[in-house]
Amino acid sequence: MSSLGLSSTSESARGVILVVEDEKAIADLLRLYLSREGFGVHVAVDGVEALHAARTLHPAAIVLDVGLPLIDGTEVCRQLRGEGNWTPVLFCTARDDEVDRILGLELGADDYITKPFSPRELVARVKSVVRRSVLAAQSDAPLVMGQVRVDLATRRVDVAGAPVALTATEFDLLAHLLSQPSRVLSREQLLSEVWGYAAVVGTRTVDVHIAQLRAKLGEHSPIRTVRGVGYSAEPDARE
Repeated sequence: MSSLGLSSTSESARGVILVVEDEKAIADLLRLYLSREGFGVHVAVDGVEALHAARTLHPAAIVLDVGLPLIDGTEVCRQLRGEGNWTPVLFCTARDDEVDRILGLELGADDYITKPFSPRELVARVKSVVRRSVLAAQSDAPLVMGQVRVDLATRRVDVAGAPVALTATEFDLLAHLLSQPSRVLSREQLLSEVWGYAAVVGTRTVDVHIAQLRAKLGEHSPIRTVRGVGYSAEPDARE
């Protein structure tokens, strides 16, 4: 333990995953599985430690339990997003309620998983969001449609010349749609191609992220709904 009460961090070329979990057995299990995949792991046991670690360690992703001591996970996420910290966040919770899931996504979480969960599935989701961030950073050709400009190298989005803050998943979803203009993609396709796994979380996840994107992009949103099919990106899109 460090003087800050945080567990020591194992080194890894793949980056550090911040695991925020007050149940030691679960934290140890996640450390084991993530370490096997080549990640460094840092464990925080409450919301105060989580905020400090997120601000100082600059993790590749955060696995964030909702029911934490001192400050709960939703408030941790809210504070980080309010500070402009868009590190990918995957919420873990014992509550399996759609309202809770949607709230987590609206706060800026990138994914959501309920307990009990498969450690392998959680690791797959972590790897997916980290992989998307790395791949996007390796490309330097911006995507432009109407008043929306997506810079893949810096992961910056500008709308009518003004920057707009997106979560990692919102960014990846927008970039994926813009990279295939006018192509209609089903919700299932988007789950597979953007999230990186089958539709185990349900297509409602896609709808929530689309709604969040539209709210942030405003009147310049290029996202069009194709009723009964899915979504596409078009310069003159109408919902």
